[in-house]
Amino acid sequence: MYWTLELASYLEDAPWPATRDELIDYAMRSGAPLEVIENLQEMEDEGEVYDVIEDIWPDYPRKDDFLFNEDEY
Repeated sequence: MYWTLELASYLEDAPWPATRDELIDYAMRSGAPLEVIENLQEMEDEGEVYDVIEDIWPDYPRKDDFLFNEDEY
């Protein structure tokens, strides 16, 4: 299983909190690439509910991680 920023971005608007099966369903309905669905299927399913994308990919960058000043534009 591997995540990239592009693949993880397909889950940004997912209905959080969600189970693994709900995320797989969302990814299929939203037209996410096959790699996203495969990554979700490879996760161990213990009935856990994920609150945010960081629960799946802890290194997921947030807006605060970028040095970009929106007020300048």
